[in-house]
Amino acid sequence: MDQLDVLLPYLLTANLIGFLFMGLDKRKAKNQQWRIPERTLWGIAILGGAVGSLLGMKVFRHKTKHRAFTVGMPLLIVLHIIALAYLLGVI
Repeated sequence: MDQLDVLLPYLLTANLIGFLFMGLDKRKAKNQQWRIPERTLWGIAILGGAVGSLLGMKVFRHKTKHRAFTVGMPLLIVLHIIALAYLLGVI
């Protein structure tokens, strides 16, 4: 089994979860319901869902005024790309 065979499904799932959680939290915010904690959103992003989380931010216009998210998510994506390149032996 190749590393990519394991990493690709994991990353797709993590990013889908990140995207969906951003949408869910936005809907909860609009309806003044219990919210998903920011540390949960960050946890999903750190564990590989940063791209999906960033896309969710853009699509749902959620957390776009929070500097930690607007700067942190792209930075986290860069770190993930570097780590992925290292794991795949590119660098």
